[in-house]
Amino acid sequence: MVDAVGSQTLANALAQTRYGGVVAACGLAQGSDLPSTVMPFILRGVTLAGVDSVMAPLALRQQAWQRLAADLDPAKLETITHEIALDQAIEHAQLLMQGKLRGRVVVNIG
Repeated sequence: MVDAVGSQTLANALAQTRYGGVVAACGLAQGSDLPSTVMPFILRGVTLAGVDSVMAPLALRQQAWQRLAADLDPAKLETITHEIALDQAIEHAQLLMQGKLRGRVVVNIG
């Protein structure tokens, strides 16, 4: 699981992760708090990994982009992506903050 939202959404992701799974946290759109328990960690061996793209060395970032280019199936990304118009951004931001938005939203500003 990759979580770019944080807060309750990250807590939900941890609670729903399978045994031995990993959750990568890379954003705080909903907040920096983590309203969770240690249960996912001690009962199912879940790992919470922080993703730092700001201070990561250039070589490490280039390696990550190479892995994405090689390993990410664009067809699968398409299945979780939907496009919205700019005038729908506030509505979708509210859904995101409520934890009701799933997948990837592309805002068309044209």
